[in-house]
Amino acid sequence: MATLAYILVTLKSGAERDVCERVSSFEEVVQVDELYGEYDAIVKVRVEDLSQLDKFLTDKLRALPDIFLTTTMIVAKEYRHK
Repeated sequence: MATLAYILVTLKSGAERDVCERVSSFEEVVQVDELYGEYDAIVKVRVEDLSQLDKFLTDKLRALPDIFLTTTMIVAKEYRHK
């Protein structure tokens, strides 16, 4: 069963659009939205397991120079809208 997670991202000022476009190209990413408020973006990812989530966070997302802070929320149960 796949692991679904939402990642709240704080970025360097002015880097929002560039980072969102780049992150949206990663194969693990389902959706990226630019936000107003405390966080600059939210990234929805689907991976096979927690080790792949760790690899995505460490090797891809946090490796980007304009990423300042991430907060990851792992989905416990997914409900589908009908």
